[in-house]
Amino acid sequence: MNRRIDLDVRVDWRASVSLVGTVVKYLSVALLLPLSTALYYGNGIITFGFAILFAVTVGSLLERLDPDPDLGAREGFLMVGLTWLAVALVGAVPYLVAGNGTVAEPANALFESMSGFTTTGATVMGDISFGTHSRALMIWRQQTQWLGGMGIVVLAVAILPELSVGGAQLMDAEAPGPGIEKLTPRIAETARVLWLVYLAFTVVEFVLLYTLHLGGFAPNMTLYNAVAHPLTTMPTGGFSPEARSIEAFSAVVQWVIIPFMVAAGTNFALFWHVIRREPSNLFADNEFRLYAGVMGALSAVVAVILFTGPALGGPGTPVEVAGETESSLRHAAFQVVSIVTTTGYASMDFELWNGPAKYALLFAMFIGGSAGSTGGGIKIIRWLVILKSIRRELFTTVHPEAVRPVRLAGRALDERALRGIYAFTLLYVVLFFVGAFLIAVDASRVGLDITEIEAVTASAATLGNIGPGLGMVGPMGSYLDFPSSSKLLMVGLMWIGRLEIIPVLVLLTSGYWRS
Repeated sequence: MNRRIDLDVRVDWRASVSLVGTVVKYLSVALLLPLSTALYYGNGIITFGFAILFAVTVGSLLERLDPDPDLGAREGFLMVGLTWLAVALVGAVPYLVAGNGTVAEPANALFESMSGFTTTGATVMGDISFGTHSRALMIWRQQTQWLGGMGIVVLAVAILPELSVGGAQLMDAEAPGPGIEKLTPRIAETARVLWLVYLAFTVVEFVLLYTLHLGGFAPNMTLYNAVAHPLTTMPTGGFSPEARSIEAFSAVVQWVIIPFMVAAGTNFALFWHVIRREPSNLFADNEFRLYAGVMGALSAVVAVILFTGPALGGPGTPVEVAGETESSLRHAAFQVVSIVTTTGYASMDFELWNGPAKYALLFAMFIGGSAGSTGGGIKIIRWLVILKSIRRELFTTVHPEAVRPVRLAGRALDERALRGIYAFTLLYVVLFFVGAFLIAVDASRVGLDITEIEAVTASAATLGNIGPGLGMVGPMGSYLDFPSSSKLLMVGLMWIGRLEIIPVLVLLTSGYWRS
């Protein structure tokens, strides 16, 4: 029976699964940080000792399927897709073994783990506190986002010699949008450059945040928090060990985090040019200028709405912004940047904002970060190409004899690339509506009373790897009340969204598997 399958199937699945095992085995190295934290605080040692043993055992067994894997394009797609599922499954083990709180339930553990690795930031953790969860488990929660931010496979290509040959295919499969710029002659070296830039921003943010604490400007930004928040800012993740997210910190901390979120949503290749003393490449980049312009314009609009709008009302409202210039600007800029870059942090409960301000954030959910960034969503470069295409169509309608290619960075895009961008955007919108419909139907099935806007934003926030939505899934809410079936659906949306749809759908076609 097995021999027949080998004859019919063109994909060498053993090679793909073997390399997935390699990644899983080395995930045990990442588990040493929470194990060290557990040893320091004396809580969670068994949890992470078991998780390391589990990752090494499972990874080693999978590796044995093919001792000398040969990676082709088809195997690359399968390896990337399975890797993100495998790390999410292994990442759920500490939640299950610790056995505390709502994340001890299997569907919740998988949801929290997938949300971490895909840098979504949606949570089903009912009680975000050190009273329920150990500091080691919480640092693992943040670390999953940091590992997933620049890409698990990009990291594997950077550090595992056996992946250097097929590295370009793997990186394209993991981020199939407008391609990753090859910064150096070797793709493994390019992967290392991207991760070094990512690491450098993380360290600089840590130093700034902890310096603010030592200087008395950020009382709550303890050493633990100063380590935890850069781990979730730079991957545009949004998991915070504080239940009130960034609202728990002073205004100066919120101002400091904003530029790091902007940097995380920027094409990291541009920073490499800046380091090489070519800063003009950053400001001459059309995508970066549109990205910065959109965030600036949206922030200004929301700031005006907050400043001139009714005071945030109701008993228990923690923050006043109406009539407060600095507060309006800060919260508008923070939330717009957080949503556009898909970070998902909250400087206040924007569920308290009036309708127009909330609708502006809903619009921002469909923009996304830059290509080559850690941000999710549709991505700003696709919107740039679509806008240029619309302008071309208007021009050629008036001048039918004209030949006018769509240009990006001075180069004409071929029609195949344009069709790929149109297809992705259409698929994204279709999946978003299907997801919202299924979430609404499933909620109705179990008698969960949710509004249309809650179903819509839950779908948009998980598919776009954003995290918070509106209503019950707002910045201070959670996805805990959804039935397990909806949570598993959202796990799928997060996975598909992180891989930018096409690689997952390719795996579902018969043509991929057979001649």
